[in-house]
Amino acid sequence: MNYDIRLDKFEGPLDLLLHLIRKNEMDIYDIQIAEITAQYLTILDEMKGFNLDVAGEFLLMAATLLHIKSRLLLPAVEDETGNEEEEEDPRAELVRRLLEYQKYSEAAVALDAFPLLERDIFARRFPAPDLTDTPAEEPMEAVGLYELMEAFRALLRENPQAAVHEVTAERLSVTDRINRILFLLSGRESLSFPDLFSARPDRQEIVVTFLAMLELVKLRLLRLMQNGRHGAIWVFPAVSEEDAGAVQLTEDAFGYG
Repeated sequence: MNYDIRLDKFEGPLDLLLHLIRKNEMDIYDIQIAEITAQYLTILDEMKGFNLDVAGEFLLMAATLLHIKSRLLLPAVEDETGNEEEEEDPRAELVRRLLEYQKYSEAAVALDAFPLLERDIFARRFPAPDLTDTPAEEPMEAVGLYELMEAFRALLRENPQAAVHEVTAERLSVTDRINRILFLLSGRESLSFPDLFSARPDRQEIVVTFLAMLELVKLRLLRLMQNGRHGAIWVFPAVSEEDAGAVQLTEDAFGYG
């Protein structure tokens, strides 16, 4: 059974490339195409493994990276005098697109940082007595899909698949895990990412819990936040406890069998 889940954080192939370049601390003008291409294809395979719908633009970018990689492997063309002809770097067009995307992406972040007081957010006019001596904490920011996938990759590496497959009658469903996550959040302001899983989760629990969490984000019942880039991931309820408690999810609610 396939589960097609789309998130607003799924920006596109250029966003994924920028994420990989920043993660590997590469110079955007001197991209290591072979390394980036390998990591890009690995992420696409993992998206398919999680039953996420991979859009055609991601596959087109994969083909573009492979084309650039093949051009870089070709020997230089020599002219009639035996000197190597200077050709445009095959990465030039991709770098131009990345720089343009990065410019607008940073502009969007700057606009989003503008004050929202008295428009979308209303602050208290005086400090709460119990908060006056509280040390300042790092601001939380929304978790992107790629950071979330990296957290799951780390979880899968820490819990490798058993060499011997044992067939059991137990069956986990996405709906059961959705209700389990809502139960864990009841009466709490937040949960750390590892708290969603048992002490030693198997692959089935990891994948089904991942799908359940994405479904709750899609329904705007959860918010995923982290303390800075590559920080710890925290799960927050996006609605009040009364509203979340009123949501009783069944197999028929989403067509899960």
